[in-house]
Amino acid sequence: MRLILLGVPGSGKGTQGAILSSQWQIPHISTGEILRQAIANQTALGLKAKAYVEKSELVPDYLIFDLIRQRLTTPSTQRGWILDGFPGNLSQAQFLDQLLATLGQSYNRVFSFYVPTDVLVQRWRQRGRSDDHPELIYKRIEVYQEQTAPVIQHYRQQGCLTVINGDRPVEIVTHFLQSSFSDLSLTIHQKTVNTSKRLINQEPQILSD
Repeated sequence: MRLILLGVPGSGKGTQGAILSSQWQIPHISTGEILRQAIANQTALGLKAKAYVEKSELVPDYLIFDLIRQRLTTPSTQRGWILDGFPGNLSQAQFLDQLLATLGQSYNRVFSFYVPTDVLVQRWRQRGRSDDHPELIYKRIEVYQEQTAPVIQHYRQQGCLTVINGDRPVEIVTHFLQSSFSDLSLTIHQKTVNTSKRLINQEPQILSD
């Protein structure tokens, strides 16, 4: 099983990724997790990334690409993986497509978690971000959504996107995810030109009720 989970921080994708990872015994991978591990282990890539983190700067895509490539080629990922929040922009999505093609892998499904902005702001403030002004939080969410909009469209055009309403109790969202796997019969998404053309206008399934 190979899944991609997209969504603004606080949308619930991390929680669901951890639950599914535990159920299926496959790695739950986020850029934050691999960055922390690389820095803690003082790897060559970790030391490069640390220089940016210490200056509160964004880690360049080329370093993230190398970290993702390393992680997806480790033995623990051979049975499957769950990518949490990656890819976060179109360049990252294109890199991932190329990497998976090189590895002879494909993903089963892409899930995009939707939560109303006001709910996201409340969740962020409840998670220790109370010192942030609401205007700054709204701006961060807006920037994130602008960056990921092309990614969502990229996967929508390939017919592999399912939108999940994350403004629900954890157990209900988990149930909807599990139901969607059953409905999809766990069919692996094969990216071919004919399939893309056939599905390009297909609307994503919204599991909300």
